[in-house]
Amino acid sequence: MTYLLDVNALVALGFLQHEFHERVASWIYTLASSEVPELVTCSITEFGFVRVLAQAPEYGFTVAHARTLLLRLKRGNTLRFAFIPDDHDVSHVPAWVKTAKQITDGHLAELARAKGAILATFDRRIPGAYLIPTHD
Repeated sequence: MTYLLDVNALVALGFLQHEFHERVASWIYTLASSEVPELVTCSITEFGFVRVLAQAPEYGFTVAHARTLLLRLKRGNTLRFAFIPDDHDVSHVPAWVKTAKQITDGHLAELARAKGAILATFDRRIPGAYLIPTHD
């Protein structure tokens, strides 16, 4: 199975001190025990990763540091990452998108679907997305 991590999931995976790091790591570990999951990123998720880490003062990252962290994560030996090109314009936004807050989610969900992947997220409100489980 191929999973496109949304920005929040990618940040949680890549930043060890993130409040949901264990949640994402546990989910990926569980997947890896039964299959070899392919994780994918795209331009939006990669730029979002760098933006979030560089904008949050409590994280203490510069743009260069955040970029380096993401590149290390993608090139690591533990996980298998691929990059999917984003060739979708606004005409591909799904019909369920009604508000400005839904635009990026809708875009990522549709991009994932078109590329044979599933959007993996913490957001329960995205139709067709995979909700990363809690590990209680």
